Amino acid sequence: MLVLLSYGDYAGRLALSLTNGRGILLIALLGLMLLGFVAQSKVATTFNKYSRTSASCGLSASQVAEALLRSNGSSVRIQMIRGSLTDNFNPKKGCVSLSESVYPSSSISALAVAAHECGHVMQYEKGYGAIRFRNALLPAANIGSHFSYLLVILGLFLGKFGYVVSLIGVALFAIVFLFQLITLPIELNASSRAITMLVSGGYIRGREEEAAARKVLRAAAFTYVVAVLSAAVSLLRLFAIANSGRRR
Repeated sequence: MLVLLSYGDYAGRLALSLTNGRGILLIALLGLMLLGFVAQSKVATTFNKYSRTSASCGLSASQVAEALLRSNGSSVRIQMIRGSLTDNFNPKKGCVSLSESVYPSSSISALAVAAHECGHVMQYEKGYGAIRFRNALLPAANIGSHFSYLLVILGLFLGKFGYVVSLIGVALFAIVFLFQLITLPIELNASSRAITMLVSGGYIRGREEEAAARKVLRAAAFTYVVAVLSAAVSLLRLFAIANSGRRR
């Protein structure tokens, strides 16, 4: 799934860094904030650039997605959803949703994004191991993303048993980090499948079109690299906070 990074929790992370005086981690978080904004900008500018270049096949992204799925024996549906770069594959509903800027477009950007979502379909239907592992982690990762910070901070006020509570919070966020880590190769694999399907099917032709499609998908992949780095720094930060409570 192509997604953009969310920064709703950065304020809390920075506040924790300031109060605990961990300069290196604070600098790392600030750097990652900047890197994240750069990644978002890169996705937008690259997508917009190649959204003005039509693929030589002349087909819309929805038509290409339909053809890719049917040629691989998939019965997954294609539908349009609101927004820009809100494209996704929902395995429970058996549906690939293409955004308003992608669904009707015949641009190289649109075809690359649509094929990427079809790559996720192929991962599910062909039993790609990494995506099964990530799905198994999802419930625990959701819990960790909601409660890890709360438990770590709560542990600071619970006396001698507080360190254990804080470590539970750290462990929960470690699952979030693992989820982000395994997501990166899944996204890269979906992009690789996308390029292979587009080229072998003749939907993008020549080196220039293939290079353009790769640039679109590479820009999107960079957001997942930033997400992994952010999760790694946040995990270290939580562990440092938990240890600071133990030393009191």
